[in-house]
Formats: sequence, structure tokens, C-alpha cells
Amino acid sequence: QVQLVESGGGLVQTGGSMRLSCAASGRTFTAMGWFRQAPGKAREFAGCISWGGNLRYADSVKGRFTISSDNAKNKVYLQMNSLKLEDTARYYCAGSGNYQIYTTPGPYDYWGHGTQVTVSS
Repeated sequence: QVQLVESGGGLVQTGGSMRLSCAASGRTFTAMGWFRQAPGKAREFAGCISWGGNLRYADSVKGRFTISSDNAKNKVYLQMNSLKLEDTARYYCAGSGNYQIYTTPGPYDYWGHGTQVTVSS
């Protein structure tokens, strides 16, 4: 059974930091993405990483968020610094069997259930 399980969400104040983890099981993914969805808004791309270590970030998080992976553990991480109120959302981990990285949800085959991140003032 293929599973993606996110963890590490919670409540943080503006300017604070938080690290999200995503543990994959059941198969190996060659590209992993992080997406987020705020209430009433569409799911949006935050960042992604390929098996080869290529990275891409949304402009809204560039310079503040960092994605890393531990291929041996089949885990991917999202380090979030300098958090803003507008970063409040449910964050989803997604996995793809493609070697390319994608900034849209469509190419990702598997999704976790998400973890809530709430940034307060």
C-alpha cells in the first residue's frame, strides 16, 4: 500500500520556523512536491525536489522555504522560516514517478492527507 504521511504542522507565530516531514512508503518516488491549500482557495504549489536533487520553489516562498530529502529513508522535508500569516494553510506532500519536477498538481500520483500550519500574529 502506497502512503504519504505528513507531520510537523501546528501553530507558530509570524517570523517563526517550522519543519514539515513527509514519509513515503510502498514505493519510491522520483519527484516529491509540497503543495498548500488555504480555506476557500485553490491548492497551490510551494516547492518540489527531484530524485537528482533539482529544486524549484514558488515565488511566494523562495528564500524562506527549503526542501530537502533523505532518499535512504524515503522522506522529504520542508523547512519553513520567516513564516507569514499568509503561509497559513494545509500542507500536502505529493509523489510522482516522473523524473521531471512539476509545479502543478496533475502529474503527482499520490498525495498525503496533509498537515495544518497556522501562523498567528
